[in-house]
Amino acid sequence: MINAQLLQMVINASNDGIVIAEKEGEHDDILIYVNPAFERMTGYSSEEILYQDCRFLQAGDRDQKALAVIRETLSRGGACRETLRNYRKDGTPFWNELSLSTVKNPSDGQTYFVGVQKDVSVQVKAQQRVTQLEAQVAELQKELDQLKATNGKNKTTN
Repeated sequence: MINAQLLQMVINASNDGIVIAEKEGEHDDILIYVNPAFERMTGYSSEEILYQDCRFLQAGDRDQKALAVIRETLSRGGACRETLRNYRKDGTPFWNELSLSTVKNPSDGQTYFVGVQKDVSVQVKAQQRVTQLEAQVAELQKELDQLKATNGKNKTTN
């Protein structure tokens, strides 16, 4: 069996943010642990955010589709992987791929959630740019088709 000290060193060495939340009541999930990567990713120190509900990371941006999936997963005690927009301490947004799993303590029945978070802002921004470029190409293709059609009509009338 792995000892607790080694496990702590491994979690602290992770490049991905790792959080543990404890189920508190029907709607609150209180952070009880964050690793150093989470602190670097968000700009918050553990002292600032421990024992707070996790939702502060979304600020007022709570209508994201991924959040509905996460809420449903938490309510049934399952696992999911979703990408959502979070906000750093300085207010700047970042895209976070969250892998979330439920952990039940059999000795006391308490429910915990472990989240592994990866900042995927670069990938999301690149995909958004590709989508924009595809829309521009489609618009240009439409204009080209219209020009060809107009040019073809001009040739037949001359």
